[in-house]
Amino acid sequence: MKLENRIAIVTGGSSGIGRGIALEFAREGARVAVADIRENPRQGKYHEQDTVSTTVSEIEALGGESIFVQTDLADEAAVTRLLETTVKRFGGVDILVNNAGIHIPGNSQEISMDDWDRVTGLNLRGVFLAIKVSVPYLRKSDSGRIINISSIHAFAGGAGPAYASAKAAVANLSRDIALEVASDSVTVNTICPGYIETAMQDYLTEEDIEACRQGTPLPRFGLPRDIGRAAVFFASDDASWITGASLTVDGGWMASV
Repeated sequence: MKLENRIAIVTGGSSGIGRGIALEFAREGARVAVADIRENPRQGKYHEQDTVSTTVSEIEALGGESIFVQTDLADEAAVTRLLETTVKRFGGVDILVNNAGIHIPGNSQEISMDDWDRVTGLNLRGVFLAIKVSVPYLRKSDSGRIINISSIHAFAGGAGPAYASAKAAVANLSRDIALEVASDSVTVNTICPGYIETAMQDYLTEEDIEACRQGTPLPRFGLPRDIGRAAVFFASDDASWITGASLTVDGGWMASV
């Protein structure tokens, strides 16, 4: 197993992409702390309609070890508690996956400043906060990894000014932190998903979804497991000499842009 006995934190791990990453980590032998604002998974109107079991229960059914830690990524004390709880339970931290994020629709004239602050606050500030608190622990690991989940909208507009800006910033934040921690052999990489079948897509119309289907060259949408497998690669020894990289996992979407 590629991640046997490694200890991972996955933010936003109760649902969607985060859930997919946590499950794939567990399949590869990692012990996983699932951090989220709520433990029960979200159910969507297009995707994940029947998802009811918690991520922790699914990991335990696989024979793995996992804990849920309720965490508000906007709260520094809560993030500090997440790290302390994980270390107390498992003995350290080897992998941080910054997946938690939100999307609020609206162009520059429609989105309120409160919603701008909510989106950028979680999608960028929350990522930085988790990194800031985690780095002292990751430096102690023999296989320290930070994996940040961005989006194909880091490279192109279309998802609203707050979301696209924050996701682009995450990719560059990864490069900056990669330089900071390289001397400690900690790697920092970014995954940029395309359309993934999760409840987060609920804000779209059926016409929007069909347009996304037409814009994806491979003949299916992505699944949380697809991002999970990419995250396993970055977390494993196979990627020990890769840092500061951004990987698109998008069914070919960016190839045509």
